[in-house]
Amino acid sequence: MTGPARRTAILRRAVRVALAASVGFYTCLYGFDEPVLALYALFAPISLGLLSTVPGSGRQRAAVMLKALPVGLALVALGTALAVHTWAAVLGMLVVGFLLAFAAVAGPRPAGAAPALQLFYILACFPPYDPGALGLRLAGLSLGVLLLVLCELFVLPDPPDPTYRAALAAALRTARDAVTGEAVLSPQALREAGARLRLSGVAPAQRPAGPGRAMRGLAQAGTAGRRLLELLAHLTETGELRALATGGQGANGTDRALRSLLPRVTGLLDETVTALRTGRAAPGPHRMDEAIEDFQRIRVRQAAGPAEEVPPADVLRRQALLLSIAEAVRTLEISVRVGLDGRRTAPIDPPVLFWYTYSTTPRLWLRRITGNLTPRSVQFHNALRIALALAAARLVAGSLDLAHGFWVLLTVLTLSRTTVGETWAAIRLAVLGNLLGAVTAGALLIGLGRHTDAYAAMLAPAMLLAFSVGPLLGIAWAQGLFTLVVSSAFAQITPASWQLAEARVVDVVTGSAIGLLCGLLAWPAGARAEARRTMAGLLRECGPLIKGTVGMLAAVPPGSVPPPPTLPALHRYRLAEAAYAQFRSEPGGGGHGGADWQAVLMAAHHVFLGAQWLPRFDLPVAALPPSAADRERAGARALAETTDRLAALCAGEPPPPRRTDPPAERPPGPPTPALVDLDTWLRGLAAQLGRIESRLPGALAPPGGSSGRNPVP
Repeated sequence: MTGPARRTAILRRAVRVALAASVGFYTCLYGFDEPVLALYALFAPISLGLLSTVPGSGRQRAAVMLKALPVGLALVALGTALAVHTWAAVLGMLVVGFLLAFAAVAGPRPAGAAPALQLFYILACFPPYDPGALGLRLAGLSLGVLLLVLCELFVLPDPPDPTYRAALAAALRTARDAVTGEAVLSPQALREAGARLRLSGVAPAQRPAGPGRAMRGLAQAGTAGRRLLELLAHLTETGELRALATGGQGANGTDRALRSLLPRVTGLLDETVTALRTGRAAPGPHRMDEAIEDFQRIRVRQAAGPAEEVPPADVLRRQALLLSIAEAVRTLEISVRVGLDGRRTAPIDPPVLFWYTYSTTPRLWLRRITGNLTPRSVQFHNALRIALALAAARLVAGSLDLAHGFWVLLTVLTLSRTTVGETWAAIRLAVLGNLLGAVTAGALLIGLGRHTDAYAAMLAPAMLLAFSVGPLLGIAWAQGLFTLVVSSAFAQITPASWQLAEARVVDVVTGSAIGLLCGLLAWPAGARAEARRTMAGLLRECGPLIKGTVGMLAAVPPGSVPPPPTLPALHRYRLAEAAYAQFRSEPGGGGHGGADWQAVLMAAHHVFLGAQWLPRFDLPVAALPPSAADRERAGARALAETTDRLAALCAGEPPPPRRTDPPAERPPGPPTPALVDLDTWLRGLAAQLGRIESRLPGALAPPGGSSGRNPVP
C-alpha cells in the first residue's frame, strides 16, 4: 500500500473506531448508567478495529467481526469464570493464548482477529471475580462489535483490494505473450511479473492462504505461474525462447511435434486467463494431458523412423524445453480449475502434487494443524512465545496485585515481535511515549479533578486524534496518546487521580520487561535461524528425489523401480515457505544480501515437477542405453551431492568435500527423446543450484576459516 493510500486508510479506520466506541460508551454510561456495560462497549471496537489488523474491505472485515463475535462472547464467559483464582486465569491464558495465536495457520483473517479475541479473555479474567456481571459484559461486547460492524459497512468503508485471481491472470497473459513472441520481454520483466505473484506482495485479505481446496489450488497456481515465468526468463537469457517461438519452420518435418504442441500451450494459457477473469473454469477433461501425450507419440515415432527423419540434437533440445513449459501450463490448468471450483474431485494423475483435490475439508484442516505442530514451524514458535509471555504477565500482575493489571498483558500483546531486536526497538519507543503521555494525563487529572463532564467532552476528540495521528507518527505517539484516551475514559467510570497515570506507566514497564525476557528466551532471532534449518531440510529431501527419479527412468526393464516418495519433501517445502514468508517480514529479511531463499524454493519446485512429469509422460518404452543410463545416474549423484553441500552451508555445518570426478562422456549414437528430456531437466536444475551456491555467503570459504561469518544471514 502506497503512502497516500495508507494514510487515507488509517484516517478512515480512526473515524470508524472512534465513532463506534463513542456511541457505545456514552450511551451505556450516561444513558443506562451502567459502567460495566460502557467499559465493554468501549473496549470491543478498540480491540477489534484498532488493536487488531483484520484485513480486507469494509464488507469483508464486517463478516470476520460477526464470525468472531460468538467466539469473543465465549472467551468473556471463560475469563469471568477463571477469574476466581490467579492460577486458574494463568492456565486459561496459556491455553487461550496459544490456540488463538496458532490460528494464524488458517490464514490472514483468523490471524487478524486473534489479538482482539485474546484481549476479550484478558479483560474478563482480571478481578473482581463477579459472575453476576457476566450478562452486562456480554451485552456490552455485543453492542460494541455490532456498532463497529455497522461503521465498517456504512461509514467510509474501504474498497476491496485487487484479487489474487486478477494478478495471476495478468502474469499468465505476460507468459502467453512471451511464448508466442507477440511481445519482446526482457528477463527482468518476466521475473518482475512472477514476483508480483508472491503472497507477500498481495493484500492479506486476497492471499490464498487457507487450508481449503480452493485456496490451496490458487496458491499452487501462483507457484506454478512463478515457475513458468522464471523458466521463460531463463530461456530468454539463453536465446532459446525465440527459437521455440519460430521452431515450427524446421526442415524435413523434424519439428512436427513442436508445431503440434505449441499452439495448444498458448491456447490453454488464453483459456486459463479467461477462466481467472470470469471466475468459471472451462468444462471438460484436462486437455493438456492429451496434447502432451500426442506430442510424445510423435517424438517416439520420429526417433524410431528412418535415420534421415530422426530429429537432430538441437531440435530434441527445443522439444524438451517446450515439454517443460507444457507441464508448467498443465499444472496451472489443473490448479486453477481446483481454485475456481473448490469441489472434491477424483485423484489427478499423478496424485502427489494434487493430493488435496480429493481430501475432505476436515482432513485438510487436520493436516494443516498437525503439519504446523512441530518445532520446525514458525507458526508454532510464534504461538508458544506469545502464550508463555501472556501467561507470565498474568501471573505477575495477579501475584503483585497490580492496579489495572490488564494493561500489563495489553503491552505484551501489542509490543511483542518475532525477533528480540524488533521487540526492544518497539519497547524503547513505547516506554518513552507512555512516560510523556502519563505526565500529560497526570496533569489533566490533577487540573480537572472529578469534573466528569470535561473528560466526557475530551474523550471522543482524543480517540480520533490517537487513532489517526498515533499510527501515522509511530509507536511513541500512539502509546502516549492512548494513555490520554484510557485516562479520560476511566476517569468517567470511577473517581481517578494522578495515580492512574502512574499505574499505567508501571504496568507498561512491567509488560515490556516480560515481553522482552520471553523474546530473549524463545527464538530471539525470529525466522532467520528457522529459515536456514527448513531450507537445509528441504535441500536434503531433494537429493534422494533426484536420484530416485533418474533411477526410475534408467531402470531395466523400464518402470521396474517404484517412484521415489514425494510427500516428505512437500511437507518440508511448506515449512520452508512459511519460514521464508516470516523472514521477509522481519528487518533485513527483504534485502538483497545473503542467501536467495526464493531461488531454493523455486529449485525445489523444479525437482517436484520433474519427479512427477518425467515418469508420467517420458517413461521410455525401451531401456536407455547402458552408457547413457550410467551417465545420467552419475549426473543425478552429482546433483544430490550439491544439494547436500548446499544444505550443510544453509545449516551452518562444514560442507562435504567436492568430488573431482571427470565429466562422463556423452554416449555414442543418436539421442532419444527420453534421454534429452532427462538431461534437460538435470541441466536446468544444475544451473539453478549453481546460482543458489553463488549467493550463499561463505560458500566458497573453507570450513572454520578466519572470516567468522555465518554461511547465511
